[in-house]
Amino acid sequence: MAGQSDPHLSLFSPSEVEFVAEDEIVEIVPNIRMEALNMICGDFGPFFPQIPSKVPLWLAVALKRRGKCTIRAPEWMTVERLTQVLDAERESPREFQPLPFHYIEISKLLFDHARDDITDAYLVSYEEF
Repeated sequence: MAGQSDPHLSLFSPSEVEFVAEDEIVEIVPNIRMEALNMICGDFGPFFPQIPSKVPLWLAVALKRRGKCTIRAPEWMTVERLTQVLDAERESPREFQPLPFHYIEISKLLFDHARDDITDAYLVSYEEF
């Protein structure tokens, strides 16, 4: 997270960085039918059962807490993709592989609120990754 080693070097606290990361778009699968939600940041929906929709992470977490959806883990958060990233970084230790800018905050929020929606969560969270 930003400024982890020296808090004076960062403009944002870890909680502020997490707040910014909550605007990342994720895919949900609604469990219920719901009219469109008109928010300040945009309109989301309408939502139909079992029809995937893209929403900000903060909205996905709020709907998940109320039992109204499941959250699909991002493509980069699968065992296969993380294994590819790890292998590529081991082959070329001087090159980082691309991951979303807020991958730490996104994965923390998903593990905290939607662990049951992540396929092989115990492998994805394995510290070797």
